[in-house]
Amino acid sequence: MQGIQLGMIRKVLVCSPRFPRLCSSSKINKQVFHGYACLPRLWCSIASTTALPNSPSSFSTSTTTRKHSEALIYNKHGEPSHVIRMESQELPELGEFGVRVKMLAAPVNPSDINMVQGTYAILPELPAVGGNEGVGEVLEVGNKVTSLSPGDWVIPADAGLGTWRTEAVYNEKTLTKVPHDIPLVCAATLSVNPFTAYRMLHDFETLQPGDTVIQNAANSAVGQAVIQLGTALGIRTVNVVRDRPDFQMLEDRLISIGADYVVTEETLRKPEMKDLFKKIPRPRLALNCVGGKSSIELLRHLQRGGTMVTYGGMSKQPLTVPVSALIFNDIKLRGFWMTQWKKDQPHDSSQLNEMISRLCDLFRAKKLSAPLHTEVPFKEFKIALEASMKPFVSCKQILKM
Repeated sequence: MQGIQLGMIRKVLVCSPRFPRLCSSSKINKQVFHGYACLPRLWCSIASTTALPNSPSSFSTSTTTRKHSEALIYNKHGEPSHVIRMESQELPELGEFGVRVKMLAAPVNPSDINMVQGTYAILPELPAVGGNEGVGEVLEVGNKVTSLSPGDWVIPADAGLGTWRTEAVYNEKTLTKVPHDIPLVCAATLSVNPFTAYRMLHDFETLQPGDTVIQNAANSAVGQAVIQLGTALGIRTVNVVRDRPDFQMLEDRLISIGADYVVTEETLRKPEMKDLFKKIPRPRLALNCVGGKSSIELLRHLQRGGTMVTYGGMSKQPLTVPVSALIFNDIKLRGFWMTQWKKDQPHDSSQLNEMISRLCDLFRAKKLSAPLHTEVPFKEFKIALEASMKPFVSCKQILKM
């Protein structure tokens, strides 16, 4: 009541459809009304049905009302289109270190699909909310939260948070702040694919401008990021993709974002590749996301002492390494998992912050862009799930909340 002008109160009372009955039952007279004597009782009586002019919500809204979120939940493992349902969830209390986040966008990644299927290296307790990546806006923070404020953009600091939902309450330490002056989809897809590409280009070989990197699955989101980061670093990329009917269209697309050479897996096995490596140095680094025969072909083209990093196994075939590659060429075989890299970092990692800063600078300079993608309204999530599981996919599905 304090600070509300009498004229406004009169307007609210008179406009209320309950005003005549209230006046009659309470025996309100003109003098009492002007003297405020009846206002506390009247206000309690009408507050649940009447809002002040220009007020965004009714006075009946309680600060203790529990908030709800729409989430994509699975209670058992299986094909995503069969086991995922959209359900309403009650949000937990904020707590001292809690951060309430409104999710803005979240991609559908292969690891998300594998997690729902039950085939990923880490699996959350069921029932679980799908999604491991995305960007959200901070709405509210607990009284002991120091690193985040309402309005900040945040991304998951680790896998398993469940990003396919409209709102969530997370612990402060499970979130990483990112600038909100980069494109929304770039922020939503930052923490898996660009991170992976960046780390593989920096952590295994000391690459210099003019060096060569060869990769398979070059049309994947990681592959696209490798191409763009390689261009920014002055590194040549040889990009291998599976044979497909629309190869020319895909080649044009990859060249448009900076690819130096695009070849099919069949071409990779032909003698003409020797002619290519007369023009440019043999690769010092190979990035393998496929496994099986494709990885063997990458090995064949590495220079002596080079490194092959395996970060995926799309073919579901084992990595078979010729003995000669190890004995005579001293090839090094390494593996990389972005989730483990994040786990190994302290909460306020200088390496992580430096990587985010450099990637965002590239986004701002338009030297790095989000992968080819389709934005799908959150309620039409089944379309995104089905599209993400089709063969020869080069287009990332982004759920927009």
